[in-house]
Amino acid sequence: MELLVASAVGILTAAGIYLILRKRTFPVILGLSLVSYAVNVFLFATGRLMVNAPPILNKYEEVAYTDPLPQALVLTAIVISFGMTAVVVMIALGAFLSSRDDRIDMTGDTQSGEDA
Repeated sequence: MELLVASAVGILTAAGIYLILRKRTFPVILGLSLVSYAVNVFLFATGRLMVNAPPILNKYEEVAYTDPLPQALVLTAIVISFGMTAVVVMIALGAFLSSRDDRIDMTGDTQSGEDA
């Protein structure tokens, strides 16, 4: 189970970083989303990966439990990443509408003052 989750975090992180390094805005937004998903899975895995275990500690029974704090952190991170993705999409849309291009590199067909 741990190997599967660690592999998923690694694959999500690698794919997210690959997409962040692209020159268009849409793959960059997808890459940021994949990296945030990788962080969410990592945070969730820090609360012990146990099946059918209660999320609270019972002092009367010696039963394994999962930590509820990472679950709360993941829920908060999902809400924050959704909001930030919406903000980045709106910024990218505004940049596209103003320049009619979605490239994010600084080298392009811009006038650098030759005919000033």
